[in-house]
Amino acid sequence: MHPQLLLLSLQYLTQAILARLDQYFGADSAAGAMRFPPEPDWAQYDAAMTQFIQKERLDRDEVLLLLLALAPHIQANYYEAVLLERLPQSGDFPDFGGVKGKQYRGMLPTGETALFVLAGNDLLQRMKVQEYFSAAHPFVRRGILWLEDPHDGEPRMSGRIILSQEYVDLLTTGKVQKPRFSGSFPAELVEIKMDWNDLVLNAQTLSEVKGLLTWLKHGQVLLDDHGMGKRLKPGFRALFHGPPGTGKTLTAGLLGKHTGRDVYKVDLSMVVSKFIGETEKNLANLFDRAENKDWILFFDEADALFGKRTNVRDAHDKYANQEVSFLLQRVESYAGLVILASNFRSNIDEAFSRRFQSIIHFPMPKSNERLILWEKSFPEKFNRNGISLEALAQKYELSGASILNIVQYASLMALERGDRNILPHDIREGVVREYAKDGKTAP
Repeated sequence: MHPQLLLLSLQYLTQAILARLDQYFGADSAAGAMRFPPEPDWAQYDAAMTQFIQKERLDRDEVLLLLLALAPHIQANYYEAVLLERLPQSGDFPDFGGVKGKQYRGMLPTGETALFVLAGNDLLQRMKVQEYFSAAHPFVRRGILWLEDPHDGEPRMSGRIILSQEYVDLLTTGKVQKPRFSGSFPAELVEIKMDWNDLVLNAQTLSEVKGLLTWLKHGQVLLDDHGMGKRLKPGFRALFHGPPGTGKTLTAGLLGKHTGRDVYKVDLSMVVSKFIGETEKNLANLFDRAENKDWILFFDEADALFGKRTNVRDAHDKYANQEVSFLLQRVESYAGLVILASNFRSNIDEAFSRRFQSIIHFPMPKSNERLILWEKSFPEKFNRNGISLEALAQKYELSGASILNIVQYASLMALERGDRNILPHDIREGVVREYAKDGKTAP
């Protein structure tokens, strides 16, 4: 972000606020007359803010509203300093709105702040300003800027103006910071170094995965440009089911990598809560952050949350069923791709299964697929010393993840010996270890 543009933006907003204060306390306040300062020539700066204003075709009031929300993120005491310039002895000025934050010690703008600056006492103009906070306005619809819900019984416009952190980052630094994994955002970015040729799936599974890729490329065009938006629900829902290590997470990551979308793997252990209402709250936070981002949401081991609903025997069953119903509603309204992964398809509630556009089985690889996996897994600079990969593929029924674990173990043993020779007994020991994880004895 160009620092001069940030300075110019605050100067423009300051001029608008001071003009409103002068008009409000002047002789012509009853008439509601006011001259806004001329809008800066944003085009002279090649910056994200300029591009956003031009792309969205923001009018003067929308630009000022955006700057009202952005100002505290640029200068901590901004509003106090502006008000003191005109009202050094005024103390509290309720007409201007504004509230204190929980940790932030400066003033934060509210809807009343926007009404005062953009409309003053002009009732018709105040009604127009309120429309900027309606669900139909692009600011709200796309999760850019909105009003925080006020306390019960208080006027709606007393809520804080919230500018999403993504747009704070974009307008101040020129790029959006990716959300960090935390209690408020229980999802981790899936970053894949491998590519499509590293994915080994049977022909049927691969064909169905390519169907997902087709939707990611053309689904929005079908909805927006060909009239299907009024007939089809937004987004796409898919179920990946099959044993662990068969490529479900890798496939989700590759779908994102190939289409330029971020893939977030949701940690259900941090979403599901034993406290009533907390699970829904955690899910709402997650989907609210994901809205309008075109992310792929990947729920691994989804049985924990998307499992079958139970007959209501007690209050716990009642609230568990409410959680599933709430999740069903949020998944169906999400405009992007949602992937649920489970070891067994039968574990997923039928209410969800009926709403999947795609159900893809990831079976254990067959011997010919295992051979490819063995070949792809060995490091190029290591010697296999006559180990028959064909024999390994035929003898051991292993997933791709297990094969990779075995090769890693054998390679580490070779490095520990000070060479790059992978020995048969290292492979055998790796196989034994993998079978033991499932409580089995290697053949």
